[in-house]
Amino acid sequence: MEKLNLTAICLFGTEGILADELRRMEAENVTAENGKVNFVGDYNMLARVNMCSRFAERVLIRVGEFTATNFDMLFEGVKALEWERFIGKDDAFPVTGWSLNSQLFSIPDCQSITKKAVVERLSGKYGISWFSETGPQIKIRFSIMKDTVSMMIDTSGDGLHKRGYRPSSNEAPIKETLAAAMCDQIRIFPDTTLYDPFCGSGTILIEAALMATKTAPGLGRYFAAERFPFIPRTVWQEERTRALDSIIKNADFIGIGTDIDPRAVELTLHNAKKAGVAKYIKASVADVKDLALPEGRCSVITNPPYGERLLDIREAEQLYSVLGERLIAERGKKYGIISPHDEFEHHFGRQADKRRKLYNGMIKCQFYMYFKG
Repeated sequence: MEKLNLTAICLFGTEGILADELRRMEAENVTAENGKVNFVGDYNMLARVNMCSRFAERVLIRVGEFTATNFDMLFEGVKALEWERFIGKDDAFPVTGWSLNSQLFSIPDCQSITKKAVVERLSGKYGISWFSETGPQIKIRFSIMKDTVSMMIDTSGDGLHKRGYRPSSNEAPIKETLAAAMCDQIRIFPDTTLYDPFCGSGTILIEAALMATKTAPGLGRYFAAERFPFIPRTVWQEERTRALDSIIKNADFIGIGTDIDPRAVELTLHNAKKAGVAKYIKASVADVKDLALPEGRCSVITNPPYGERLLDIREAEQLYSVLGERLIAERGKKYGIISPHDEFEHHFGRQADKRRKLYNGMIKCQFYMYFKG
């Protein structure tokens, strides 16, 4: 089967996590860059990453790359690419993109010129001068960084963090892909017991349950590339069957969420049911001051209020102190807490065993990990 040059976009700080995941999926030539991971794979790999990746935000086909410092160079560079490999004479092909630190900085002009160049290329290949664009939509995405132009085709449609189980959320939700990355760092197994004392809309617990049961996060959603004429329909059937066969149906995972807000607890249970993991998750109203972990092995992963949006900084610091009192160093216990506060460890009461820089939206955070009992 034909091999494609592919790129998976990801949150800053998760490039290495995504690269490891892609290697486990048997992707080829995996290389991580800032905010993305490049790799090579066939149509099955394209479908597999869309459906099964826990950390990718979007999967793109890399059509080509070239340097352009003026619009003539942009036009000729785009025209030289083999668009006919991917776009049929009836397909719609809208153009979006961005430019940073480049001489070509007008996005509308770059969109227009890219569109004209693709039309001219396809006109010569198909022998027609007008395109109805009534067929499937194949969205072209360009990026121009320091005069280097990358032309890509979006295969995902909606961002891959949109699993489909969270149509609504609480006031400050954590992104599904970020929650999955946090779970990856603490390590989730089929028999893990996990606590989240600030469960919010249940995202961390649900992502952990999907991970524990080896359930592909994209099984319940649709991808733009499912309508691409050049990808056989059987590819998607094969990858869905493969993903379904991988599910652990009777895992011993237990996810326990608490929150001081009754609406958050209701939302957690509602979203867990929608995600198909309700039997693994319990949630109840409780104050973090009353958090008591059982004896034996268990983990805590949580996203406490930061102070920027939900509470003021002082109240957030008080919560960190309470967490430090409740989450004592003990054999068999693992804790992971994400926070943007530079003095988190001071308020928590001890230094983390490991840190990882992650971004929650535009907020730069540290994921503080405690393993040693």
